[in-house]
Amino acid sequence: MAPLRLRVCLIGPECTGKTTLAEELSRHFNAPWVPEFAREYAERVGRLLTYDDVEPIARGEMALIDAAPNEGLVILDTDLISTVVYSRHYYGLCPEWIESEARKRKANLYLLTDIDVPWTADGVRDTVGARAALHGQFANALANFGANFVTVGGDWEQRWKTAVTQLDSLRDRLPAAARNPHR
Repeated sequence: MAPLRLRVCLIGPECTGKTTLAEELSRHFNAPWVPEFAREYAERVGRLLTYDDVEPIARGEMALIDAAPNEGLVILDTDLISTVVYSRHYYGLCPEWIESEARKRKANLYLLTDIDVPWTADGVRDTVGARAALHGQFANALANFGANFVTVGGDWEQRWKTAVTQLDSLRDRLPAAARNPHR
């Protein structure tokens, strides 16, 4: 039986167009979009994050994803694999339960955004110097978690075309009645 819910997750280093692409894909496919919890959390606490913030971020991310509709296509602006990568990057480790949950909760498809776009500073972003290393860490984590992923790079038109082609292919696996239940 074909799945009733397909989750597509935008993932990758900061400032690589994830949120913009997630919002546009959500509109194009009339699919719910789950925003990134970590960004909202960081803005709300208004201080440098510490290892003690990793678990609340993971729990918040899970709550947002769990609240999304249970059928059709759902666009995720990051998930627990991002939490794992950033926790390892900043603190050298990640709580085991988060890694375990990340494995259980994998999206059906990850669109790994490439770093071939300009980096733009804001109040939360801080990894301009580590973008290449982080991109590699994301690719390695996705491979190690056995995730289905495609790198999305190039200019906006190339990124858009790659993403839409991948999502069209993925949606073809849904039963016809579940392809667009949000209309």
